[in-house]
Amino acid sequence: MARDRAPRAEAARRRRRPGGALLLVALAVFLVRIGPAGGTEPPGWQALRTPGAVVLLRHSTAPGTFDPPDARLDDCATQRNLDANGRAQAQRIGEAFRQRGITVNVVLSSPRCRCLDTARLAFGKAEPWEPLLGALKDSDLRRRQLAEIRQRIEAHQTGSPLVLVTHGSVISDVTGRHVRMGELVILQRAADGRHAVTGQLFVD
Repeated sequence: MARDRAPRAEAARRRRRPGGALLLVALAVFLVRIGPAGGTEPPGWQALRTPGAVVLLRHSTAPGTFDPPDARLDDCATQRNLDANGRAQAQRIGEAFRQRGITVNVVLSSPRCRCLDTARLAFGKAEPWEPLLGALKDSDLRRRQLAEIRQRIEAHQTGSPLVLVTHGSVISDVTGRHVRMGELVILQRAADGRHAVTGQLFVD
């Protein structure tokens, strides 16, 4: 009888082992997913904690491509605007900043409503700034705007991130990067005071 019990006990232990191993694996995956942001977050988020960082944010999702021909800056109803997904996306962007303890003070935005709405939904504030409007059909104006934006970026040397909410063409002109709606390009201030692209972030 004693000899019969030993194999049975060993078999029972073997049956229990896979379940315990699976539990440990599941726990490890869970801890990776909810672990501290500082340990696994992309470099862009880390760069935002350095003084003088700059965020270039393309407005969140707005169906279509360009504004209608009769669009007016003083009337949002005539413009291409955020849809429900775009509004939710802007809120998620702001929440991602808050979860990481990253505060912003100055938020400049293109005067177009989809940019102003993105800024306000994400950060609770927005100051319209004409150079962020872009000028696809006027090359001279486009160059002047680009020079003003670069000057404003280089002037931001200390403090919390400067946020510029604008359009894809403007971000491409400033950084050479192509971005999706709702995507951020992060610029970090180097030791010589100049800013360079650190990375891109997309809050899903």
